[in-house]
Amino acid sequence: MIKETGMDTEKTICAIATSQGGAIGIIRISGKEAINIADEIFIPKDKTPLKERKPYTLAYGKICNNKEIIDEVLISIFHAPHSYTGENCIEISFHNSQYIADRILKLLIQYGCRQASPGEYTQRAFINGKMDLSQAEAVADLIASTNRATHIMAMNQLRGKFSSELHSLREQLLHMTSLIELGLDFSDHEELEFANNEDLLYLANKIESKISSLLKSFKTGRAMKQGIPVAIIGKTNVGKSTLLNQLLGDDKAIVSNIHGTTRDVIEDTIEINGVSFRFIDTAGIRKTTNTIENIGIERTFKKIDEASIIIWVIDKIPTDNEIISIVPKLDGKKIIIAFNKSDCIDNIKTEIESLKQIINKHSITDSSIIELSAKQGTNISVLESIIYDVANIPEIKENDIIITNIRHYEALYSSHQNIKTLINGIKQNMGNELLSEELRQCIYNLGEIIGGTIKTEDTLESIFRNFCIGK
Repeated sequence: MIKETGMDTEKTICAIATSQGGAIGIIRISGKEAINIADEIFIPKDKTPLKERKPYTLAYGKICNNKEIIDEVLISIFHAPHSYTGENCIEISFHNSQYIADRILKLLIQYGCRQASPGEYTQRAFINGKMDLSQAEAVADLIASTNRATHIMAMNQLRGKFSSELHSLREQLLHMTSLIELGLDFSDHEELEFANNEDLLYLANKIESKISSLLKSFKTGRAMKQGIPVAIIGKTNVGKSTLLNQLLGDDKAIVSNIHGTTRDVIEDTIEINGVSFRFIDTAGIRKTTNTIENIGIERTFKKIDEASIIIWVIDKIPTDNEIISIVPKLDGKKIIIAFNKSDCIDNIKTEIESLKQIINKHSITDSSIIELSAKQGTNISVLESIIYDVANIPEIKENDIIITNIRHYEALYSSHQNIKTLINGIKQNMGNELLSEELRQCIYNLGEIIGGTIKTEDTLESIFRNFCIGK
């Protein structure tokens, strides 16, 4: 594991750990001199210096610059190694004024601190062994979580569920390695057999199955993290933008009775039953000579490819030609046909029955039909329920491991390739030297995830630079 990085980890650091707008702000100090530096600017009410106090206690007093009182504060004390970073830590709770925060930070820097870089506290926690790399990345995911699903996934990773699974896989791989390398060491003793191919193949298949399961979870995890993409499509002026505005509860899209108003893709996210859905309003599909509108229609077809769910908005029964032109582009998608403007259509039930017959005629599978009025807001909640149901989202439980990070996915994919090569090698009686090399590479790739092996410092820097300052 890399313990040295380009940053100065010996220096005591400070930063604001809270955002503006609240009544209370927190400044965090971490490093060998954290307590001593805080003592330089803090006058406790009971006159007991911070360095003489027990850890996990609070001290009330004043932050002063010489005799000038800057603020009355509460200070929390943490001693190494029992802190978030594994270092001495101080947290100053102050009245959340930007002016006060700036004055306190300037004083801390004057007495020996330096401003923390983005993610430096969590990076120090990783370097000091308080968490592995996958747990460190989960901190950022937890802060960014916007719904119940992403919160559970981040908490599971932060609590080490993913790490434990990887450690288990690593132990099994090391066991296989030891058996194969013992065979290499005693290759001149043909009477000794440390592991036969059947045993190795059984263990390799077991590991392959687990890695494969983790890889498959990435599609679900990524969709939940970014929002499950739902494209709203249809001809011009059928009410797509009005429907988007109803779903979002906001006038996000321009609504007009002029054809071709929407010429670019409009996106926004809402939460349904604790899961984020990313709605995409697209340009109306029609034949046109307008260059700009045609670009919007091209983008519509691109978004159809990216979406998991399609809401096809219609306001009358589509012709065979319309269906033939659009249905092939919906292959493999969950389709919801929204019969809009139902309040303006006589005999809507009869129209729905006719639509069902057309759907059967054209073998449009994986589809649902709903009648609604986007303008009046009729059946919008019913549509939301259908969207959630067709998404077929697995219930995420407390101990479930769902991969959401592309770096983790790439490392797992490489490991999976290694283990598949190993399985083929065992079946073909490949030499132990080659089998051993595939095993070592597999172990290495898994180590990339938790930080057991890191190729370059750039890997760490790219991970932590996206953290907010103060975390």
